[in-house]
Amino acid sequence: MYAVLKTGGKQYKVSQNDVIIVERLSGESGAKINLDKVLMIGEGENTTVGTPTIEGALVAAEVLEHKRGDKITVFKKKRRKNYRRTMGHRQELTVLRITDILAAGEKKPVAKKTKAEPKTGAPKETKGKVKAQTKADTSKADAAKTKRTPSKKTAVKKEK
Repeated sequence: MYAVLKTGGKQYKVSQNDVIIVERLSGESGAKINLDKVLMIGEGENTTVGTPTIEGALVAAEVLEHKRGDKITVFKKKRRKNYRRTMGHRQELTVLRITDILAAGEKKPVAKKTKAEPKTGAPKETKGKVKAQTKADTSKADAAKTKRTPSKKTAVKKEK
């Protein structure tokens, strides 16, 4: 099964477990995202084409990482005018792994939830005594932190 999806002004033909590099998308590394601008879905001889997108179809993907593309040098020049400008640009990119392609009407498979087993064992005992700070110790530490050097005086501006 494959799908053609649109993101970042470009179209990508993807299938399950493909890794693609697209324009920067929001989402942390490891987050699951859904791409809903699916233009076409094909499976064997069956092909569904949207007008322009397929309602209800989506492509599930996992964000692998965010990175920056190669540097592109932009050079502007106007002849005989001594005008030259050099600039560089690096595009922000997101690397995605396609996890699932869902046609219209299909439901996303739900993972079974398992209960976490309670931890067994006695609570840890602390070794040694914890020294409590006295009021005098804390006041000395605070006094050392708050000591500042005098600030410089600002010049007075004359009004006209």
